[in-house]
Amino acid sequence: MVRTIAVVALLSFVGGEGFAQTARVPVISPAERAAIFKAGGAVLRGGKWLGCADAPSPEPATIDLYKDLNGDGRPEAVVTSYGTYCYGMTGQGYALLSKQPNGGWRMMDGGQGIPEFLATKGAGGWPDISIGGPGFCFPVVRWNGKEYAIHRHQYEGKACRPNR
Repeated sequence: MVRTIAVVALLSFVGGEGFAQTARVPVISPAERAAIFKAGGAVLRGGKWLGCADAPSPEPATIDLYKDLNGDGRPEAVVTSYGTYCYGMTGQGYALLSKQPNGGWRMMDGGQGIPEFLATKGAGGWPDISIGGPGFCFPVVRWNGKEYAIHRHQYEGKACRPNR
């Protein structure tokens, strides 16, 4: 009985608001999903969008975020891909996309790592991104009006110096 209660409590926590930074992605039309995955570099194979399609056993890519990040009234999307074949020990890669006035999607940033959007902002209201992975001192990139570029390094909100 005690074990059952503990399992139910754990599952409630894992599935609830306390688990990581799981965002609730709104319903996106199939055409919009396809456009996002294509812009994020995913490949449709066997009815699944694959972000690391060259892997021996590729995992499906996901859209983990779909909302306006920079206040321009248009959504941004994050396509996440998985697998150590493409992303090493981090096991994850991402593509940050922005919907353009013409309806297309533009790649704003992407690569190996786990993106965390921060409260600090760069040009045009774009949020800084901490790019996590194994280790402790992570790069934070900032939009400079043309691209996301390394702005600083931090760990748990505090400045740090990466080992070189």
